Amino acid sequence: MAQIFHPAFNTISRVSLFGGAFFAALLATAWGILLRSPYATRAEVVLEQPVPFSHEHHVGGLGIDCRYCHAAAEQGAFAGLPATKTCMTCHATVFTDAPLLEPVRASFRDDTPIPWVRVHDLPDFVYFDHSIHLAKGIACATCHGRVDRMPLAWREHSLSMEWCLGCHRDPERFVRPPEQVFAAAPPAPPPPEERSALARALHLSSKTDCSTCHR
Repeated sequence: MAQIFHPAFNTISRVSLFGGAFFAALLATAWGILLRSPYATRAEVVLEQPVPFSHEHHVGGLGIDCRYCHAAAEQGAFAGLPATKTCMTCHATVFTDAPLLEPVRASFRDDTPIPWVRVHDLPDFVYFDHSIHLAKGIACATCHGRVDRMPLAWREHSLSMEWCLGCHRDPERFVRPPEQVFAAAPPAPPPPEERSALARALHLSSKTDCSTCHR
């Protein structure tokens, strides 16, 4: 019987098979990189706000505590955004004519909230409670980064499930003494033996079951 295909087709078939597998692996790698990139996670991306609020100035320069503006963080799931009257506590007498602060003055004058754009916005199917994390010794800076160095707020981390599990699998690595939880620039973590003792005192344990975050 006459040969139907030229012998060169053997080489073409091998190259196609190996090339296809290589292309699939390359595509999967590229997809993984894309999902972890700032384009997808919005990490380190500055979002436009109605007022260019500077944490660097207010926290780093003036030393304002996180809880002054985010008053609900210790008691509830949502840290809360400051009411305009909180801003006006100072700005009724400071920078009263600054054009950048006109949206703040208009909000106070018209009794309408400032339409802040949430920087740390989790999907609706994720449950996150600020109060339990703070009570268990997880510092604000662990998730939010050094806000005292941010002229405009950005998301420091991806907030992906992968990133959250990195802490939930071994939270003892991130635990801090209560007096350091709200520090804008917490000192170096305590030595391992102190972290272990602190974790036991706070009843801190690994939480990786699905219902912890998906309720």
